[in-house]
Amino acid sequence: MNQGEPIIRIENLHKNYDDKEVLKGIDLEIYPGEVIGYIGPNGAGKSTTVKILTGLISDFEGRITVNGVELKENVLAVKSIIGYVPENAELYDVLTPLEYLDFVGKLYGMEASHIAERATRLLTAFGLGDSLNKRMDTFSKGMKQKVLLTAGIIHNPKILVLDEPLSGLDANAVIVVKELISLLAKEGKTIFYCSHMMDIVEKVSDRILLINKGAIVANGTFEQLKTQHGDSLEHIFAKLTGHSETSGSASNIMSALE
Repeated sequence: MNQGEPIIRIENLHKNYDDKEVLKGIDLEIYPGEVIGYIGPNGAGKSTTVKILTGLISDFEGRITVNGVELKENVLAVKSIIGYVPENAELYDVLTPLEYLDFVGKLYGMEASHIAERATRLLTAFGLGDSLNKRMDTFSKGMKQKVLLTAGIIHNPKILVLDEPLSGLDANAVIVVKELISLLAKEGKTIFYCSHMMDIVEKVSDRILLINKGAIVANGTFEQLKTQHGDSLEHIFAKLTGHSETSGSASNIMSALE
């Protein structure tokens, strides 16, 4: 898989918030068609990495090249080939899914007729065919998440950044999204997948990156990480982030109830 030039190259990436160093020199190469599982504890720097990569944060140190384009030199060109499904996104609830996706598609320069046709097909495939023209303020969290997923792929991006994309989805929808990730990767799309759901990360990822305290502390396939650190992804995560004591937390909570 790792043939040719990487589609994403991150070199010596640093980011500070006032006196706090959030990213401490990230170096990373990601290749076309790879599914990258990006994991780490809260506050480790996952969201900051994602926001920099998607052009939402511009004041960083280091160099990022996406599809041969330097991010700092042409952020719009980079944004045009990335689809982003954020963990916590606000939809325009007064709009219908078709109205919202028309707005999103036009931001990417798509023709209105093309947007309508593709949005209808995508939403129907996600099981929202009966809700195309309903206002989204009546939607469940899962229905809204399906609209966000549709917005992330409607322009057929080369790179898809997913931040907890399964939030609120039912079991059937989770299966669909997992299959979709696999099919997109087979078409050469690059998937950058952030999640706390270790079992899903383990199953969908070609390579797993573990970030802790602003630095990458593990980078490899699940089998490679098991060989190096042993056991399940949860235990690898706990070991490398210094939270091995977590295993006793549940029993401690139960003891407190006695």
